[in-house]
Amino acid sequence: MSLGVGMMAGMEATSLRFAAAARSLAHAARRRGLAVPAFRSPPRLVGVDRSIRRRPDGAATVSVRLRGRPWVAVLADMVEGVVVANALSGGAADQCRTAMWSAVEGGGLQAA
Repeated sequence: MSLGVGMMAGMEATSLRFAAAARSLAHAARRRGLAVPAFRSPPRLVGVDRSIRRRPDGAATVSVRLRGRPWVAVLADMVEGVVVANALSGGAADQCRTAMWSAVEGGGLQAA
């Protein structure tokens, strides 16, 4: 019996789910005219769950630790990475978060 994404909601994050979430978030960010950060795992910094690195050209890379973490925590770090990469605050940040969560929920990637 194979497990659907909904059945895996309580399980740890996997690299396949991470890649699918990154694609969904990138698509949603592009639709809103936002900069799309690159996503990678794990962070290069030891002992952190999430880091963001800015390149000289202004592009950002969001690194998220997958191992030993609940999937919803990984998603939250990815969503917040989009907000931070775009230097959003206040209402614009809230609107971005809502849109990003809707994107991962619509793709069946959000934990139940």
